[in-house]
Amino acid sequence: MGEPAREPWHTGQWYTSPWNHEPEVASGFAFDPQLKIHDVTLRDGEQQAGVEFTADDKVRIAEALAAAGVHRIEAGLPAVSDEDALAVKRIAGMGLPSEIFAFSRCMVEDVKRAVDCGVTGVVTEIPSSRHLIELGYRWSIERAVELSVEATAYAHRQGVQVSFFPIDATRASVPDYLSLVGQVAAEGHIDTLGLVDTFGVLTPHSVERFARVSRERLNVPLETHFHMDYGLGVANSLIAAASGASVIQTTVSGIGERAGNTPMEETVLALLTLYNRDVGIRTERLTGLARLVGAISRVDQPSNRAVTGSRLFDVESGIISTWVRNVRDTDLTEAFPYLPGLVGQDGPRLVLGKGSGLDNVAEGLERLGVDADDEQRPEILRRVKARSLEMGGLVDDGQLADIAADVTGG
Repeated sequence: MGEPAREPWHTGQWYTSPWNHEPEVASGFAFDPQLKIHDVTLRDGEQQAGVEFTADDKVRIAEALAAAGVHRIEAGLPAVSDEDALAVKRIAGMGLPSEIFAFSRCMVEDVKRAVDCGVTGVVTEIPSSRHLIELGYRWSIERAVELSVEATAYAHRQGVQVSFFPIDATRASVPDYLSLVGQVAAEGHIDTLGLVDTFGVLTPHSVERFARVSRERLNVPLETHFHMDYGLGVANSLIAAASGASVIQTTVSGIGERAGNTPMEETVLALLTLYNRDVGIRTERLTGLARLVGAISRVDQPSNRAVTGSRLFDVESGIISTWVRNVRDTDLTEAFPYLPGLVGQDGPRLVLGKGSGLDNVAEGLERLGVDADDEQRPEILRRVKARSLEMGGLVDDGQLADIAADVTGG
């Protein structure tokens, strides 16, 4: 058979959809050619209940993020604790190829602590919705604006990049949101503006307008910060990037407050394989990075999680197993949207369970070096299905060997 097609949707490593690249779809995209990933695992990721990173933990994760090619690492909030300040200072002094940012409340003293850590930039946060300012903080709008102006102007005078982070922007009224960010930009300083969906409540249909109106008001680069309360963070981040946002904020495996943040793995892989946008992340390191963060954070992930799931490339279905065996030596992307190796995974591996077929048995017997004829294999399969149903799980190779020996008399 011939070589796989070489199109944006069908390369030697992935096979997605030509619909994604139709002119009617793609002609309006405005991706920044220097699109960056700003990872917030060490700050917002740690806000997931029960996740506690030591300074050493943060250093290990930061090294892995940098090795994967992450452009910007938000190392923590120095004002939260001496341990966090130590971690940020250590990471900023490591000479990593990534830019190192710190997070800060819009208070001059917080910004001072961040600047003292030697970071490249500071993400300065303030609520932008009137109801959260007045009810959650019990401040006046005027106080919120005043603090933001003072903090952002001070940060700018210290020579660091100022990323303004208006909390709860998507639940603010449009006039209130634009008024607050406009006043801070005019009287303080904003280098980049975060499109912040703190509670994950923005619909994909609203993202383009959110980005456009924000850009028209301030004319500064935009960053995304979307949460996963409705599972829309990846889709919303992609739409914002296609609308011109130059930075996407993510966490490893989507850890973070409540339902978590936009996961880096799905976002980066979607950009590469669905939009033909290589942002420079070493995708083959994604699984190892996710496993490292999972081990340190002690947060379990589903075995079928997109990109990094531990059983993502295990195949139990008899139908799909036949596909795999038929295309393995020609074009494995006929059976998968992307190859395991692209994301640092092994496989595929045909496993044995209630849904398996004769090709699963054939593969298992080949692994074991066991012969069975055309009459014996269906009986082996019948027993495999029965054993799987009885156990409520997969049949391993040792159990398959016992079944095969019983059936073949071997």
